[in-house]
Amino acid sequence: MNQKQSRAGKANNLTRRRFMHDSAIAAAGLAVGLGAAAGQSASADEVIRKTPSYNPDMEYRRLGKTNLWVSAVCLGGHWKRVDKMVPGVFASKKWLSAKLDSDGFKKNRWDVVTRCIESGINYVDACTWQEVVTYSRALTGRRDKMYLGFSWYQEEMRKQNFRTTKTLLGTLDKGMREAKLDYVDVWRITMLSQSGRHTEGEVDEMMRALEEARKQGKVRFTGLSSHDRKHIKWMIETYPSVVQVVCTPYTARSKVLPTDSVFDAVKKHDVGVFGIKPFANNSLFKGDSSPNSPHAEQDDRLARMAIRYILCNSALTAPIPGMINTHQVDNVVKAVKERRQLDVAEAEELEKAMDEAWAKLPANYQWLKNWEYV
Repeated sequence: MNQKQSRAGKANNLTRRRFMHDSAIAAAGLAVGLGAAAGQSASADEVIRKTPSYNPDMEYRRLGKTNLWVSAVCLGGHWKRVDKMVPGVFASKKWLSAKLDSDGFKKNRWDVVTRCIESGINYVDACTWQEVVTYSRALTGRRDKMYLGFSWYQEEMRKQNFRTTKTLLGTLDKGMREAKLDYVDVWRITMLSQSGRHTEGEVDEMMRALEEARKQGKVRFTGLSSHDRKHIKWMIETYPSVVQVVCTPYTARSKVLPTDSVFDAVKKHDVGVFGIKPFANNSLFKGDSSPNSPHAEQDDRLARMAIRYILCNSALTAPIPGMINTHQVDNVVKAVKERRQLDVAEAEELEKAMDEAWAKLPANYQWLKNWEYV
């Protein structure tokens, strides 16, 4: 290994000292307790100030029993409209066909991550091999500035051949090796959207893989991604020590059920929740996210209102929108600073926009309508 490679490896890898430092901060968060974010005590403030990329202008929320403090809005891994910023970057019509080695793409992701760090956003969720590799690269030399959520969904529970403890641990090892990671903050395995279709035996295998990875010191915290409300609730209740974090849909139309809500289990078992699809797969917007879009101002306002609405649910830790440029990062940061409760006019505008979003959801996203009551 040459000197340059050695420096890059050291910059990208977590040292044992860093691991122990972060773990100590997480442990200190336990003393703070639930609800501290609402009326933060002196001890809560002290712990929060030590969180990665702390910014006094950002709000931080406790990620359940992980005791990590994450920004009130985090970075989702998807870059569905990044071709508006880097023309020609998609090899096909699918966003996962992005040319990862393109200079324009790498710069775009580096710049977005940089703006997140500068703004106090300290968690990025990667759920495909493309995202894991891309964000690991974007965090080279600054791995300690953001928590990294890891899922290599192409070789996880959605695939028939990857539903055993052995194969799932193999996927983790492969992903860490290819992304040059020495550790993962949150391994949250991607399950079938309707995860209740998994057998109990398959779920047991998955939970054992998560537990084993944590025991081995490869991952710090564990969880899952599912779109199946009842099954999520069952898994939280059945495997309370393993399900520390959940990624699940939560849009600007979602409402907490008054009884038998998944959030009952979330609160009882102190689970951190990241809300995916906050903008209903971009159906909320009038424009196409181009910088020169005539709808840009209106879309920015709708995005901020959606974030504010979602953050009113204190049981949900943070929405994780995908963002294609630094302006979008600035916009969601602005939403966190704005008045949380929508006024009457704003609520009416957002409701009308969500009516239109629901009407134009593509066929493969009609399932989002099932997340109106959670």
